[in-house]
Amino acid sequence: MIIDPVVIDAASAVLMLVGALSCLLGALGLVRLPDLPGRMQAATKPQTLGLLLILAGTALRVEMESAVTLLLVGLFQVITAPVIAQLLGRSAYRGGSVRSELLVVDELAGKMPEDGSS
Repeated sequence: MIIDPVVIDAASAVLMLVGALSCLLGALGLVRLPDLPGRMQAATKPQTLGLLLILAGTALRVEMESAVTLLLVGLFQVITAPVIAQLLGRSAYRGGSVRSELLVVDELAGKMPEDGSS
């Protein structure tokens, strides 16, 4: 079954536009949200989703070898973004940058070691 190139172009354009919109909303969240945990949320989830959608839209337009490379880029992003966000959040919590009055639940209260070890 051969898919019409117009359909592929339209699907690619929709994926890339939705991905760009997701990245734009994540960037607006970075500017507008008041606290560090909210900004981390805006920096990781919409940006990762946006990148994956843009990569999927691009993969529809390129050869198979390049599409596999884009798949690896997306996989690397999905693996590394949560780890980086967790490390940034932990560092900010230890440094006192997280405002405790804005937290609904503070599961780390009293559990973080004081000596700087993990």
